[in-house]
Amino acid sequence: MALTTKGRATRQRIIEGAAAYLRADEPAGVTLDDIRAITGTSKSQIFHYFPDGKEELFLAVARHEADRVLDDQQPHLGALTSWPAWERWRDSVVARYRAQGRHCPLGALMAQVGSTPGAREVTSALLNQWQAHIRKGICDMQAAGLIRAGLDADRVAAAFIAGIQGGVLVLMSTGSVTHLEAAVDTLVDHLRG
Repeated sequence: MALTTKGRATRQRIIEGAAAYLRADEPAGVTLDDIRAITGTSKSQIFHYFPDGKEELFLAVARHEADRVLDDQQPHLGALTSWPAWERWRDSVVARYRAQGRHCPLGALMAQVGSTPGAREVTSALLNQWQAHIRKGICDMQAAGLIRAGLDADRVAAAFIAGIQGGVLVLMSTGSVTHLEAAVDTLVDHLRG
């Protein structure tokens, strides 16, 4: 659908409003009327920008939130070429989730649209992109002779994703970033050999 500048802004306002609502304490059972009320849009506007309704809107929100996960880690995630760069990235990851606290917007959203066609693809794409960035950083460091050549970059990158996500799950349960910090720090130490 070709949109005007105003149309793109309205569509984005709806996506961002829905994302903010889903970051709230009790996002379960969110309706289009809830989204309409918090975004100041009409039902016809919602259906104009999201003709398939709630599922289409929530998939757009999932893509928005997935992009935020990676964007919040830049420029560090895209420049893992030195030990100080890895430390800056580690700090940005911990800071993001510390600020987010117990509320994982992507997790809350996926709980609502997890069975919707396309939802798993959004999550898979996010995790694959994230892992690819980390793998590239490991390979760049291996090429520079800063990480041992025999280390399986893809496997360790997968461990970073699992460690971060596990740490986030504990954070959501306890409110503490301790496990997240421990996972990332342990994996960075593993890279240092």
